Amino acid sequence: MSWDSYIDNLIAQSKDASGSAHADRACIIGLDGGAAWTTAGHANALKLQGQEGANIARCFKSKDFTTFQASGVRAEGEKYQFLREEDKKVVYAKKKGNGAVTLQASKTAIVVAHCPEGSQQGNCNKGVGVIAEYLESMNM
Repeated sequence: MSWDSYIDNLIAQSKDASGSAHADRACIIGLDGGAAWTTAGHANALKLQGQEGANIARCFKSKDFTTFQASGVRAEGEKYQFLREEDKKVVYAKKKGNGAVTLQASKTAIVVAHCPEGSQQGNCNKGVGVIAEYLESMNM
């Protein structure tokens, strides 16, 4: 099964009333180990590098976000400043001039999306939430 259509769905869910998308890249990784579920070949794939997926998964699996607090959230080789976590399943981070990332865990996956600088992270958060909650409802 290809998970790439979920990237399109997430971006569509991040659109505001005027039709502007507030997420430009996204991916889904496994909660166990951080292996990619979506492919890097998708035009809007968020491409985690090296150990980034594994490090994200480790923090979410243990529900210990002190690594993010101390060292930031790394995605696509960029370091985003940790802003906050909610309910041990959602993380928000930002990098001035580069935008923000939103990460949300379901039972077996983590949905990650990038919000470009100048866009509304709240709309990006909504798109991530829709996908993560759908996966959760499917026991995933």
